[in-house]
Amino acid sequence: MKITLIRHTSVNVLPGTCYGQTDVPLCETFEQEASVTLQTLKNKCFTKVYTSPLSRCVRLAVFCGFTDAERDIRLMEINFGEWEMQRFDEIKDPRIELWYEDYYHVAATGGESFEMQYQRVAAFLDELRKEAHENVALFVHGGVIVCAQIYAGVLKIEEAFEQLTPYGGIVEVEI
Repeated sequence: MKITLIRHTSVNVLPGTCYGQTDVPLCETFEQEASVTLQTLKNKCFTKVYTSPLSRCVRLAVFCGFTDAERDIRLMEINFGEWEMQRFDEIKDPRIELWYEDYYHVAATGGESFEMQYQRVAAFLDELRKEAHENVALFVHGGVIVCAQIYAGVLKIEEAFEQLTPYGGIVEVEI
């Protein structure tokens, strides 16, 4: 099964802000960015389309013509719990140092670890594999794209965030 992973467009938050599952606004350049994504998707045919329920993904799915994209909470970005909407360099929680040392296993205070996010995305993909779809589109977040690439064997965990997909970017994997 081919999966096309489409990352939402640029968000209107200060750089370095930990926004995870917060439903943040998109930049004023949304239509410009979304038009580029739409052009790239123009000749693709999908047997099923899913989206994260966060508005930044839903809005891009709708703009690209997929008004009926199925929303699935397992496709949400990582939950940063108490760190949401704080700038990383301003977080006073002592757990942030533990998280920097081992983000894979250490959860944000009141949130998730990357491992927890990966398990939820993997559960979605395991379920998807049981369905008879040939070509699926997912309108999602950078962290979800990384999880899907690890799941598909395209990336190793150690190099996961070195190749983060740009806003509005598209990655294809086979599972």
